[in-house]
Amino acid sequence: MVLACCPLSFALNPDLDVSQYAHTVWKTREGFAKGSISSIAQTPDGYLWLGTDFGLLRFDGVRNAAWEPPADQPLPSQSITNLLVSRDGSLWIGTAKGLARWKDGKLTQFAQLAGVVIYPLHEDRQGTVWVGTIALNDGKLCAIQDSVVQCHGGGDRFGHGVLALHEDGRSNLWMSVSNGVWRWKPGTPEFHPMPGALDGIQSFADDHDALLIGTANGIQRLVNNKATPYPVSGATRQFRVQRLLPDRDGGLWIGTSNQGVAHVHQGRTDTFTLRDGLSGDYVTALFEDREGSIWIATLSGLDRFRDLAVPTFAVAQGLSSADALSVLGTKDGSIWIGTPGGLSRWRSGQFATLGSDRYKPDGNAAPRSSAHSLFQDTLGRIWVSGTGGIGYFEQDRFVPQSGVPGGSPVHAIAEDTEGNVWIAQQDDGLFRVSRGGAVQHTSWAELGRKDFASALVADPVRGGIWIGFFESGLAYFNNGQVRVSYSVADGLGEGRINNLRFDRQGALWAATEGGLSRVKSGRLATLHRRNGLPCDAAHWDIEDDADSVWLYMSCGLIRIPAVDVEAWAAGVDNDRDPTRAVHITVFDSSDGVKTRADAAGYSPQAAKSADGRIWFSSLEGVMVVDPRHLPVNAIPPPVNVEQVTADRRPYDVASAANPRLRMPPLVRDLQIDYTALSLVAPEKMQFRYKLEGRDADWQDVGTRRQAFYTDLSPGNYRFRVTASNNSGVWNETGATIDFTIAPAYYQTTWFLALSVASVLAAVWTAHRVRLRIVERHQREISALNERMMKAQEQERIRIAGELHDGVMQEMLAATMMLGTAKRRIADDSAATATIDKVQQKLIQAGTDLRQLSHDLHPPLLQEAGLPKAVQGYCEQFSAAGSIPVDCHADDSAGELSRGAALALFRILQEALGNVAKHASASRITVRLAREDGLVTLVVSDNGVGLDCGGLATGGGLGLVMMRERAMQLNGRFEFDSTPGHGTTIRVNIPFR
Repeated sequence: MVLACCPLSFALNPDLDVSQYAHTVWKTREGFAKGSISSIAQTPDGYLWLGTDFGLLRFDGVRNAAWEPPADQPLPSQSITNLLVSRDGSLWIGTAKGLARWKDGKLTQFAQLAGVVIYPLHEDRQGTVWVGTIALNDGKLCAIQDSVVQCHGGGDRFGHGVLALHEDGRSNLWMSVSNGVWRWKPGTPEFHPMPGALDGIQSFADDHDALLIGTANGIQRLVNNKATPYPVSGATRQFRVQRLLPDRDGGLWIGTSNQGVAHVHQGRTDTFTLRDGLSGDYVTALFEDREGSIWIATLSGLDRFRDLAVPTFAVAQGLSSADALSVLGTKDGSIWIGTPGGLSRWRSGQFATLGSDRYKPDGNAAPRSSAHSLFQDTLGRIWVSGTGGIGYFEQDRFVPQSGVPGGSPVHAIAEDTEGNVWIAQQDDGLFRVSRGGAVQHTSWAELGRKDFASALVADPVRGGIWIGFFESGLAYFNNGQVRVSYSVADGLGEGRINNLRFDRQGALWAATEGGLSRVKSGRLATLHRRNGLPCDAAHWDIEDDADSVWLYMSCGLIRIPAVDVEAWAAGVDNDRDPTRAVHITVFDSSDGVKTRADAAGYSPQAAKSADGRIWFSSLEGVMVVDPRHLPVNAIPPPVNVEQVTADRRPYDVASAANPRLRMPPLVRDLQIDYTALSLVAPEKMQFRYKLEGRDADWQDVGTRRQAFYTDLSPGNYRFRVTASNNSGVWNETGATIDFTIAPAYYQTTWFLALSVASVLAAVWTAHRVRLRIVERHQREISALNERMMKAQEQERIRIAGELHDGVMQEMLAATMMLGTAKRRIADDSAATATIDKVQQKLIQAGTDLRQLSHDLHPPLLQEAGLPKAVQGYCEQFSAAGSIPVDCHADDSAGELSRGAALALFRILQEALGNVAKHASASRITVRLAREDGLVTLVVSDNGVGLDCGGLATGGGLGLVMMRERAMQLNGRFEFDSTPGHGTTIRVNIPFR
């Protein structure tokens, strides 16, 4: 989260010593570099360049890589002597055998300086690059402008050569040689001898209107051509100066050859050496990067110093002991710190230890024993508990308190509205000390507790005190009784109560091991992980001048903006969701916060001084955060794609001539290395990337600086990556790299088209083969059906013949015999009538058999074809049944095969027969037509109709036979009937 509410800070805090800055070290013996680092520079893209004895290194704050120019553009030498980044972005590389310039992917060498040891490099305000060379009695000073080299000196004029170059605030160019300094321009060059410069002058720096000159005997200050020693406050011995660096905030850094680095600031000097953690005591280079960090190269490694949001004041700054047990802010603006080494007080920017001779005006000094809990009452007295007992300071005089036994730790002290001071002692219980000094004791058992109080606070409205207990629980104690109590079951945070405080709105806050709890008007709720806190264990909390809450937890120092605290509290007060999330800013070890798993056992743990700073205790001293002046890195980090590796083959991403990388087919493993250049806290930078053409959305990958893809398809891709610095400031533009993965032959468009065409051809061929098989099968089925129908028809013809030639002849003979018998009997015989009836029955049966024979073998169908047979049968049916039939038969259907025609004729017979038997119709319509390769027969009537639901199982035998005949011809049979609205039968068969 960006601290947008805070002023920007780009430099080190000048009030702090070197030891109070964040220090990171990279040591040569641990593999950071091969050989010592002689020079440092930073190019506009943010990279830090390191010149070493064995080549040039490029460093992004996390990864250090040896830099190699293109194979056809070698450096003059791998021994790098100096580096310079000019205003046009060029990197000038001085080596033991010449000078080179790297710009826009091209390395340029200067023939006039070939084979010469290059030492100092400097660009003046006019853009001229000045080069100092070293040679045996032949050193030179050369100026390069528009790639033209012009050299001065030679012979013994500059002795062994030029050692340092500097341009002061008045545009004077200074250079140093072994025995003095030259003011080279403007005007006529002037030489100023420096007899005391034993090893030559290695560095210059400005000091207002004076020039500082670093020598082996310390620093000389040159004013009006007169050199005088430059006093370094607090220095115990003379520095052997190697490098000088004025930082942007007014401090002066002094690199020495035997005492590490010295830091001159605010009128005092402190040092940082090998014993303090510096990589080495011999300093070879000093550099301030664009974000205000100070880089120091030594013979043994590289060090970085940067500002911290939360610096620590420890023994080096005058604290009586490293372990700060309690911190108290008093009304006079002082900060009191209890430590195992006694009581310290911070006033006017300095620490003093109380108990020494200067603080015992009446001979009654504070004990030098451990100082534990602290408290200031309304009378201004400072109460102090420790191993020597408990008492208070009054006008710098320590007064022991009688009636309160010593020896047992005091974890908290508070004062109620009546002026009574309450002391929570671990072993003996709760003590109340009145203004008059009377002491009243209450044991923990009387309060119903087996543990003891770990926190106290007075109720500013109702009087009495609130007590937080070691093993959990919160109680309000007044007039000798516990009036209210809360537990975890009521919503209180679990575990020990570490701190209690009332805010400006009268709410009680309790820092517990299970979160930050709030009590107001009987409502209790707790802030913890579910609200967005990074962990649960809260050690203490305090409000700053802007009402934001600062919360010290086991996972760091947390800042919750006032607006979020108020919104969450309002939600709790109005019975809304207590799980509302709050926005937080986390300060961790990279910001200087030293975390601890458990809260300290004494109080108070934090205090706010009159200037708004928050002081709090730690095991390594007292830490301080200034909410109004938090260092914010507002510079978006440059983002670079460093390398693309496909199947272990690296590709050049820096070539301007090849903006799109082209990769071979079948790339399986793609690795993209990227970085962002913020050197303040590179370990806290966050990255996100997206591969256009593959990723649907951005991928948040935290601090990872590599992207991996497997089995990418052929095509064009664009990789985009963005990053944020340690303050959460994002470079939204980021960096991009375009690349193309070529297709294999079988992944090309033409191959795909050919494959698709081949598949389609194969499918079409298979389809045609299948159609032929189906057609042949259908033909075979049709032929079989036709054979079956022919066989059926033959059988019908045989049956018709048998009926006509056999049964009908027998019936005719029987009729004739009955006629003969009738003639032989008397006319008035009763048998005559019987014989007549039998003859009529036989004649009717013969007529029926003749009609059946005719139906079984319709001669008109064979002689005239289906249309004529349909017309004739309809006329015959109409005449016999007295039901008019509207019949139309298309002559084109006459070409239908004999078997299919016979099947349709039989369907017509069955349909008309059903109408006659069941329909009670007054009109029948018959249509026979041929259209679109189909022959259609439709028979409809206006009779009583049928319920189609009752025909779901297939209908009667007649319907079944009609449907089967249609199916045998691969046709379709449709039956539609509604009660009271007639019936329609439709048959469609393929024409053949």
